[in-house]
Amino acid sequence: MAPEDEDGVDESKRATLRRFAALGAASPLAGLASAGTVDSDSDAPDAITGYLAATPGAHFSKIRDDLQLGTGETQHHLRRLENTGVVESRKDGDYRRYFPAGRFTEYEQVALGYLRRATPRGMVIALLEDPTLTAGEIADRVDVSRPAVSGYARQLDEAGLLSRSDGYTVEQPETLLVLLVRYADSFDEDALRLAAQADDLIAHDPR
Repeated sequence: MAPEDEDGVDESKRATLRRFAALGAASPLAGLASAGTVDSDSDAPDAITGYLAATPGAHFSKIRDDLQLGTGETQHHLRRLENTGVVESRKDGDYRRYFPAGRFTEYEQVALGYLRRATPRGMVIALLEDPTLTAGEIADRVDVSRPAVSGYARQLDEAGLLSRSDGYTVEQPETLLVLLVRYADSFDEDALRLAAQADDLIAHDPR
């Protein structure tokens, strides 16, 4: 069992919240993040803000679990952060994904939603690394079935991230590459590998 401090607060949770709160405090919206909270001493609002700055497109359960918050606590703070214009969200199938407010275009939000899923992310990375790959080769690279690749390819096509008109071609590859590189630490080893290879392709920060 994790140790607790004098107030009965899990030290692991406190450390996690403080780590992300430091990121949230650096946000231009930091003042709004903590404004009007019932518990003015809580690190949770700034922690959520900092977490989303580092992990945009995370869904509710991941935010809750990674920050070691309760379900009601997470709902409470996310609702207040949305109401004060610090974060925004969009429905993505069974998930609701959260983003720092005003930072991403609709296309980027949709893209991040798919990049948060292992198989679509693996497909995009594989095609960015080798645009000549066939569906079967992508399936081998990502270690899923070919029908799974075809199913996700259809979704990615409908979302505007992939074209199936002549094989598989990544649409707006520079945008996807920038998102993968910028937030590589929040994805997986494949994204980190891509980031290491793509450093010389990112000549400027468009933000």
